[in-house]
Amino acid sequence: MRLVFECVECGGHYLPPEDMVYPDGPASPVWCTGCQDANRAAGVREDPLLARVALAAARAALARQVAEAAEPAPRADVRPSRPPQSRRARSGPGGVRSKLA
Repeated sequence: MRLVFECVECGGHYLPPEDMVYPDGPASPVWCTGCQDANRAAGVREDPLLARVALAAARAALARQVAEAAEPAPRADVRPSRPPQSRRARSGPGGVRSKLA
């Protein structure tokens, strides 16, 4: 599975290469490709703290997905809560007692 990031500029989700390197330079964990190119052209550098937080959040989400996929879903208990009554159990003196009271 790969890390999915959310761009802090445009809010779009993007999927950088696994080695976090594009052919023209490193991938940003903060900005998508379009926003990274625009910010690089404007001379804006990404915040290293924000980059570390974005990487940590993406890794935590990936670990959670892997754990959920590895963990089998709990099976619903399909057993009845009590066994069905037999015909003999339904036709006993209990019915007569409830009618007399």
